Amino acid sequence: MTLPLSATEPGRDCPLCPRLVAFREEWRRKEPAWHNAPVPTFGGLDARFLVVGLAPGLRGANRTGRPFTGDYAGTLLYGTLLKLNFASGVFDARPDDGLTLHDAAITNAVRCVPPENKPTPEEGRTCRRFLTATIEAMPRLSAILALGRIAHDNVLSAMNAPRPEYPFAHGAEHRVGPLVTVFDSFHCSRLNTNTGRLTEAMFEAVVGSVRRHLDSS
Repeated sequence: MTLPLSATEPGRDCPLCPRLVAFREEWRRKEPAWHNAPVPTFGGLDARFLVVGLAPGLRGANRTGRPFTGDYAGTLLYGTLLKLNFASGVFDARPDDGLTLHDAAITNAVRCVPPENKPTPEEGRTCRRFLTATIEAMPRLSAILALGRIAHDNVLSAMNAPRPEYPFAHGAEHRVGPLVTVFDSFHCSRLNTNTGRLTEAMFEAVVGSVRRHLDSS
């Protein structure tokens, strides 16, 4: 059943995770001009492609209010989406840069910024209702790109799919149910790119697989 839009996003003062609420309130006091609230999904629910990250970065999406905007991970993610025609315009690391997504949407498994960029498993389970609702509210969804193992695990749980049957591996593709293929990538963080664990070419290859999947369907 397709859920109403309101079910896909937590409210600005979502109370569900006490540790995240306390951290959010701390940063509202420190930086009152920042977003400092759950970061909503970017893109339309009619998209066939959904990118799922782990959680907003403190000085990235938590500051700007748009997923992967304001930190290095966004530079690689949006640059690749632009190159493969999932976006148009110019990515300028701010939510009013005019960049537009095409047939794609971007969200996080946990919608609020966690301390040290590490949500707890319980916070992932609590926030999963919004990821599940987002997936169910996308009637044309055909491809999900999970950025990192934890995002992968949360996507599978949100889809009520058994994790052991779909192990995470960079470049893996998993047909989960009759309609959706889950694509895995290492997270496009500066840590992974600086260490060589993930190169731009490796990331582009995974997103290119999504592009070919959609073009052939």
